[in-house]
Amino acid sequence: MAVVYTTAVKNARLDAVVTQIGATGVLEVGTAGMATVLFSVTLNNPAGTSSGGVLTFSGFPKTTTASASGTAAAGRIRTATGGTDIVTGLTVGTSSADIIVNTTTVVTSDPVSVTSATITHAA
Repeated sequence: MAVVYTTAVKNARLDAVVTQIGATGVLEVGTAGMATVLFSVTLNNPAGTSSGGVLTFSGFPKTTTASASGTAAAGRIRTATGGTDIVTGLTVGTSSADIIVNTTTVVTSDPVSVTSATITHAA
């Protein structure tokens, strides 16, 4: 039988993610497997709030300038100081993804927007 968490436990675990992100969180979006980082945005402090087993990141939409060209396919959240990974394996797309962007075709020096970012706790 699969492990199932109550909504309160899911929210507490997601709140722990926000605590780990701290004041210097950065969302990086890259190509598949994060082979190339295409752009990054600074997360708010606190990074977001959890409710109903979903962590919704604050302050979106955010626009930045692409630092590389490629197809946006993956995302991660790191600390800006030290570059420690907090969350990896995030999906990226124009809909039905953890990180919603205005386009997955990213070109160096072009503006790119992150519309929203969420993490849904499994089970």
